[in-house]
Amino acid sequence: MADQIPGAEKKIVAALLGILLGWTGAHKFYLGNTQTGIIQLVVSVVTCGAGGIIGFIEGIIYLTKSDEDFVNTYVIGKKQWF
Repeated sequence: MADQIPGAEKKIVAALLGILLGWTGAHKFYLGNTQTGIIQLVVSVVTCGAGGIIGFIEGIIYLTKSDEDFVNTYVIGKKQWF
């Protein structure tokens, strides 16, 4: 585990939060994107949960990225959506 990329440990947790609790924006809050987390929550409430599909898709995207790509894109780069 000495050669693990710093920040890669967030990948699985963020992905599970996105898949299971994506409608709440929990994965966005976990990655430090508070503003987009609030937007995700509001969109989900306004659409009666239909906006939760965004979190589900993002969770799948997180899982399919390599650790290095995930860290560069979402931890270091702070990409907000997809």
